[in-house]
Amino acid sequence: MNPETGTMHRCFVTALLGLALTGAAVAQIPETVATSHQADQSGLPKSAHSFTANIGIASQYVFRGLTQTNGKPAVQGGLDYAHASGFYLGTWLSNSSWFTDQNAGIASAPVSLSSPGRAGAPYVTNRSNRANLEWDFYGGYKHTFATDWSYDVGLFEVYYPGVYDNLGPYRQPNTTEAYAQLGYRWLSFKYSKAISTHFFGINESKGTSYADLSAVFPIQDTGFKLLAHVGRQIYPGNPNTGYWGASGGDNSFFTYSDVRLGLTFERWGCTFGAAWTYADSRRAAPDGETTAYLNAFGKNIGRSRVAILVTRNF
Repeated sequence: MNPETGTMHRCFVTALLGLALTGAAVAQIPETVATSHQADQSGLPKSAHSFTANIGIASQYVFRGLTQTNGKPAVQGGLDYAHASGFYLGTWLSNSSWFTDQNAGIASAPVSLSSPGRAGAPYVTNRSNRANLEWDFYGGYKHTFATDWSYDVGLFEVYYPGVYDNLGPYRQPNTTEAYAQLGYRWLSFKYSKAISTHFFGINESKGTSYADLSAVFPIQDTGFKLLAHVGRQIYPGNPNTGYWGASGGDNSFFTYSDVRLGLTFERWGCTFGAAWTYADSRRAAPDGETTAYLNAFGKNIGRSRVAILVTRNF
């Protein structure tokens, strides 16, 4: 076993043991969650051209406080290019099930959007949807200035390859955002705004925004870092009557806030993490039947979660 293979072996054996222990330890917690997404682009490369790669495993993939895999593990990986001038490009992938896990019926008669034949109009009998992979593309420019200050601007595309034959009131989930981030030492504020026609499959959702205040605080030379985050996802209050009907809801019912507290530790070239997240996502519209964040398995994909994550950078 060469040193690099041995390092990978230690990382992922530890990760698998951690996943098993997490499952036992949180038996009283409905779902587990990990927080992982595109790599932080705040650092500048030391050479003119820099390539890095990452691979990871999580007890669950969560994005902005919402589970993307309905409590199940995720395997993830990405590749990044950065130039010393500050320009960067990257791509990242993860298994994902949130779109076809959605409730295509009503709260009292749930049916997955992956096979919504029983849900009736506006769905088409014997037609289905399939979206099991998230594939991200991003690029931008980052720069440091003054003392300990930085900024980062760019575009972020979330692509879901799949089959979309039976969308009903939904739209394809592919989403494009523009973002800008301002950082000072270990604190950063990031603002993202949807520029695609639809935002994660919601009709009449162009212009949806997300504000993110985050801190990554290193604990001296221990290898540990404390993570803290608060975010706000805001949907324009458009009527979207094809979805909400007479339920008393509109797209503002998709608006929510999320928080995250976590701890990471670096060893063997890997980063191990544990995090608690909470999102105050609504279960349903005022009628109690037209669902907002309640999926076909009867779970609100936000709310409170705890989980672990391990990643390896190359």
